[in-house]
Amino acid sequence: MSGRLDSTYARFTRPWTLAAWIFLTLGIVLGSAWAYYELGWGGWWFWDPVENASFMPWLVGTALMHSLAVTEQRASFKAWTLLLAISAFSLCLLGTFLVRSGVLVSVHAFASDPARGMFILAFMVLVIGGSLLLFAARGHKVRSRVNNALWSRESLLLANNVLLVAAMLVVLLGTLLPLVHKQLGLGSISIGEPFFNTMFTWLMVPFALLLGVGPLVRWGRDRPRKIRNLLIIAFISTLVLSLLLPWLFESKVVAMTVLGLAMACWIAVLAIAEAALRISRGTKTTFSYWGMVAAHLGLAVTIVGIAFSQNYSVERDVRMKSGDSVDIHEYRFTFRDVKEVTVRTGVAVWRLSA
Repeated sequence: MSGRLDSTYARFTRPWTLAAWIFLTLGIVLGSAWAYYELGWGGWWFWDPVENASFMPWLVGTALMHSLAVTEQRASFKAWTLLLAISAFSLCLLGTFLVRSGVLVSVHAFASDPARGMFILAFMVLVIGGSLLLFAARGHKVRSRVNNALWSRESLLLANNVLLVAAMLVVLLGTLLPLVHKQLGLGSISIGEPFFNTMFTWLMVPFALLLGVGPLVRWGRDRPRKIRNLLIIAFISTLVLSLLLPWLFESKVVAMTVLGLAMACWIAVLAIAEAALRISRGTKTTFSYWGMVAAHLGLAVTIVGIAFSQNYSVERDVRMKSGDSVDIHEYRFTFRDVKEVTVRTGVAVWRLSA
């Protein structure tokens, strides 16, 4: 409202943004673990509507953290940072509405309550509408006057921000389109895993490419030739590792696994190389810097898990009775018996297999 958004303000808000992002990440991890073990969904992400409702603000929150870094260092991206902050909180409210109102069918959703849903919807319209009106009226006062070079860290961060927002829009479209389609009387449609996986593959490949290069580029203006040799070494290492690892652990090599491993190795190799360069030069490193390195390496590990889970996992639904056996991949499962155990809250059924 004051029309002031400078480096001091960005430095003050970054820890709060990071704290919110960490708690949201922990919530997603706990929800995913519950779905994996209790519901037996398996895989790495089920693209359930409620899961997507938590994933959208996470994507925008990730973009916001990086945009705040640019605002703090270069006093740039002020209006963009403000818009991302509004969008992240708005998506949190949207997720609350989708989960609590019962408009979407999901095992994660609460019981349908139209009165509660209308209250959340009214609150959401008030907050989001008021925020956007303030942004439209006062946003011009926080516009940046800094000209960013094409080959600079802030330009690469902006490109990654755009890709993160595009990924959020893909999730938003895939989550809400079936609901809108049905409400308009056009019938029921289903947007499932193939749509999300295909769209995310197209978006995450350039995202991983820029993510690896970004920390190596200076603020303001830099020259690509300064890191040319390092990029060549990283490219060769990535190519060798992405082809070698599937061959070592699996009997067949799947193209999408190689692509996923290439993305992960590119990020990890460049993150480690950049950290090694800083240490060798005696450059001062902060706690936030090592947090960034850990986050990038964590993303690389996650991509490896996704690549192997998506392309090498085997799942079958079979009907068995006591004494039956079934072979899945290289394992034989034998269904021995069913045992009922009386507990305080009722009867638990234990299926014993080996």
